[in-house]
Amino acid sequence: MKKLTLSNLLQKKSVNKEPEGILIGNRIPKDYFIAKGTGESNITVHAGSYHLALREAGIEMVNIMTYSSILPRVANKINKPDHIEHGAVMETIMAVSNGNKGERLSAGIIYGWLYERESGNKFGGLVCEHSGNFSEEELKNKLEASLNELYYDGYEDKYSLKDIEIVTKSFIPGKEYGTAMVALCFTNYIVPKLN
Repeated sequence: MKKLTLSNLLQKKSVNKEPEGILIGNRIPKDYFIAKGTGESNITVHAGSYHLALREAGIEMVNIMTYSSILPRVANKINKPDHIEHGAVMETIMAVSNGNKGERLSAGIIYGWLYERESGNKFGGLVCEHSGNFSEEELKNKLEASLNELYYDGYEDKYSLKDIEIVTKSFIPGKEYGTAMVALCFTNYIVPKLN
C-alpha cells in the first residue's frame, strides 16, 4: 500500500486540474460573397459537372463545407476576394441541382435580415436554399415560401423581415450530366474569447 504523503496528494490534485489555455466560443461567420455557376460533363457529376460549376463560380480551388441557414447580425456582404488560397476550407450555405442532359436544373438561395421591432436593431438573418427541376419563376416562388415559413413560424412576433435578396442559377445541360449551384461563401470569422 502506497504511503499517503503531501507530495502524493499534490500530484493527484494536479491530474484533475483543468488544462490551462484560452477558452474560445463558437466561431461567428462575418464577411461573405455570393457565387454561382453551371457545369456539364459527359463523364460524371462530382468530379465533372459539379467541379465545373464551382469553377464557373470561381470557387473550385477550395474544399467546400456546407452550413444550415442562419446569418449572424455581424455578417457583411463583400465582393469576391481577388485571391483565395488553393486547398483552403470554405464554409458556405449552398444550393445545388444535379441532373441529366435535357433536364432543367435550377438552384437558388434567398436571404433576409431580421430587425427587432422595438429597437430597430439588426438581430440576424435567415437563409433558405432550394434546388430541382424548376423554372426560375417556380424556384423563386418556392424560395419565398420557404423564407416566409421560417419567418412566420418563430420570428414574426419580435422581428421585422427586410432587405430580402434572391440569387438563382438555371440551365439545361447539353452533355450527359449537369450541375447548377448558388452559394453564400464565408471568408472570415470572429472567434469570441471566453476567458
